[in-house]
Parts: sequence; structure tokens; C-alpha cells
Amino acid sequence: MKALVLEQNEGKTLASVQDISSDRLPAGEVTVDIDWSSLNYKDALAITGKGKIIREFPMVPGIDFAGTVSHSEDDRFTPGQSVVLTGWGVGENHWGGLAEQARVKADWLVPLPDGLDTRKAMILGTAGFTAMLCVLALEDGGVNPQSGEVVVTGASGGVGSTAVALLSALGYNVVAISGRESNHTYLTELGAKRILSRDEYSDNTRPLEKQLWAGAIDTVGDRMLAKVLAQMNYNSTVAACGLAGGYTLPTTVMPFILRNVRLQGVDSVMTPLHRRLTAWERLAGILPERFYQQAATEITLDRAAETAAALIGNKVTGRTLVKIR
Repeated sequence: MKALVLEQNEGKTLASVQDISSDRLPAGEVTVDIDWSSLNYKDALAITGKGKIIREFPMVPGIDFAGTVSHSEDDRFTPGQSVVLTGWGVGENHWGGLAEQARVKADWLVPLPDGLDTRKAMILGTAGFTAMLCVLALEDGGVNPQSGEVVVTGASGGVGSTAVALLSALGYNVVAISGRESNHTYLTELGAKRILSRDEYSDNTRPLEKQLWAGAIDTVGDRMLAKVLAQMNYNSTVAACGLAGGYTLPTTVMPFILRNVRLQGVDSVMTPLHRRLTAWERLAGILPERFYQQAATEITLDRAAETAAALIGNKVTGRTLVKIR
């Protein structure tokens, strides 16, 4: 089978497409013939070696994939069944989706719900799954379309752009924050009502500012998240899922204790199965068909490494699909 293999030489990460035996796949109850994978920010960090994602080499990256079961030792899955996988350390410490086959634990797989094929599942992928978890967190916090404007940071990225589309499809009034003016038309087509410049959110902020947002989905962290927190309405919710801008949070307790703001962390790696099933069922029924035509760029496996470098350089918009078969 063909696979993108990461190896390390003198501290440098080297990525190459290789023909390897499927006998080298790690242990697991289910073997999947992969149709599609994708490139996420974490994949890009792993492939380029810019982040300490991979600790054991060789490694096949790819934190998500969709395909069909070819062999199963678990009664829950049968050959020919369409499945999707996100998270669980796959592509980090267990060989992942940038290959023609994967062997994984049955507990890590989700059967594809009606309304999604493997290509659509990977247009969504980890990014779409994370965005849906963020929307669920807002709903759990009592934020609904009548509550007021909802802001999405890092809106041009995979999570952010899917969050804009999901919220818009659900009837929310969405405001997008993006650092790239060239993406304004793209974000408007996804459903953003207004677009703000990232520059407005890059400086230091006061502990409390004018109340603007009923809810927020933040993919950036650091000063961006601090600024958003200072602008939240009373009794609002922020779903935080990313740290592309940094892992610190230079804020105070004032938004939380004076405005009753809820900051909900969202993790997509270890999400329990029941929550995964809910998220994927919701994803299958919300997004319009045009989303799948707007939000993805398609590449082949041999272009994964160069595209990963572009993603790190903030030169990629939306989702990047990797066609495996």
C-alpha cells in the first residue's frame, strides 16, 4: 500500500510517499480501506516537524480518515461498511489516515450516518466534527439564534469556516473574524453577516469592554480569546477549541464573575462515543449541499507534504481533502 511516512534524521522530520506492506500496520480489530483523508493544522505541524506531535518514528500521519471496512474482528462493523475516524491519537502515536489502509481499534470508529458519503465526511473531518462540538457547547450554554450575534475567530480556517456555515444554517447571526481580506467573499458565501479584521483583536484588552456577543467559537486563543471574553454579553458562552495564536490567556476573572460568562473548552480527540454519534448525526442533517462545493480543496497524497508547509504559512483556506483512492 502507499503511505506518507514520516521519519527522523538528525532531528529533522522527513516526509515521503512510500510503498509499504500492510503487514506493518499496527494492531487493531478493524482494517479500513481509506478513500479520503485530510490535512489539519496538527497534521501540518507533524509533517513539517514544526510541532512536537510525533514522538515515535516511523509514523504515518493523518488524524482523520473515511473509508470502507475491509476486515473486522468486531461484531459492530462488517466488510463494506462506511466509517469515519477522528482523534484518539491516530496520526500521532498510532498510524493514521494518509495511507491506503489503516488498522485501528473498533471503539475509535463511527459508522457514517445517512446523508454522508466518505468524501463529504472528510470535507467535514476533524475540523467539522470540532466545529459541531462547539455548536453543541453553545446550545448547552443556552445560546440560541434569538440570543444575539455569535462571533467566530479564525474564521478562514477549517474549524472556523465550518462553524460559520453550521451556525448560519441553524439560523444564527454570525460575525466572522479573519486576518485575510481575500477571504471575505468566501466567508460571506458561507453565511457570515459581518466580517471583522483580526487586527482589531490583536492588541491588549481591558478586563471588560462593551457587550457585543451572545456566543463565541474561538479557534485562536491568547489575546484574541481575551478580547472576545471581555466583549461577551451577560450570561453568554464561549466555546474554545484552538490555540493557533498561542496557548496563554491574558485575561481576568471579571467576565466570569461580573457577566456570568461561561468558557467551555472543547476537545475532539477523546470525545466519548455517544457525543461523537450525536455530533455526526447533526452534521449529516444541517449543512446545505453547496457547503461541500465551497469549503474544500482536493489534493493527492503526493502533494500532502508541500501543502502542509503552506498550511503552516497561513496560505490555505478552508478544508484540504486528500484523495487516497
